[in-house]
Amino acid sequence: MSAAQRIGPLFTDLYELTMAASYFDNRIFSEATFSVFVRDTSRRNYFVAAGLEDALRELEAFQFSEDELTYLRGTGLFSEAFIDHLKGLRFTGTIHALPEGTIFFPNEPVLEVTAPLIESQIIETFILNTIGFQTNVASKGARCVYAAKDRPLVDFSLRRTQGQDAGLKVARSTFLVGFSGTSNVLAGKQFGLPVSGTMAHSYILAFDREIDAFASFAKTFPESSVFLIDTYDKLEGARNAAKVALEMQARGHALLGVRLDSGDMADLSRQVRKLLDKAGLPHVKIYASSGFDEFEIMDIISHDAKIDAFGVGTKLGVSADVPY
Repeated sequence: MSAAQRIGPLFTDLYELTMAASYFDNRIFSEATFSVFVRDTSRRNYFVAAGLEDALRELEAFQFSEDELTYLRGTGLFSEAFIDHLKGLRFTGTIHALPEGTIFFPNEPVLEVTAPLIESQIIETFILNTIGFQTNVASKGARCVYAAKDRPLVDFSLRRTQGQDAGLKVARSTFLVGFSGTSNVLAGKQFGLPVSGTMAHSYILAFDREIDAFASFAKTFPESSVFLIDTYDKLEGARNAAKVALEMQARGHALLGVRLDSGDMADLSRQVRKLLDKAGLPHVKIYASSGFDEFEIMDIISHDAKIDAFGVGTKLGVSADVPY
């Protein structure tokens, strides 16, 4: 995975720096150990460690730039002696951490920092932010993977995640726990992840007829088409998809699948499966998206849904039930 840009030591809460300045004035340079663990466990009984790579990369590059020191000097809060101390500051401590992807439990440290107190204090906010968010999303993703019972899952959360950086971190964290890919093209490039996507309702609406939209997409992507079939009438959409799939088959190509994005997906998927099988298209898979997380996935599977794979979006990307 390629290196991300440096964030820098100003990614911290002000009180970390004011405490560090007071340690410096009072000559407190002893080592301290900070432990990262999860204490509020009312909605989770296990977690999956994530974010360590980002944390270690940043600590390796830990250094205040001249521009950052100029900013701190301009706040008027810090002595010139402390600013000068920060100028030569590097991270000299040690990190003990669970490897990414490791399951851990409530009150079990996922990471511990041992370093001179000023160093460990300044990096506290960064460590909590980095490990906390990615671990939360990885834990949510792992629950979805378990609920899906070997069905592939794709991260569809980018348009709803809370910021650009979050979108990238969600793609990485979910792949870490078993997702097969992401819709996030930048994450695909940055982390080397498989990217996946189909079409939106706006694409269907751009054509006079739904079947024309399917045929046009198949012309552009004869080996990788998945048709969204619920823009107008879901079963009629499936019939139109079957017609185009048979035309593709006659030309030596195969439709990969159809996607449902609304409605009673358990019942619809059973009806669509019968329709496709009757048309001689048992290889065409049924994908489902819209509002899924581990609870919805488990529920729809328990109702004998004929879903082959899920796109999991908003509830995953913001960890909707446990957002922090």
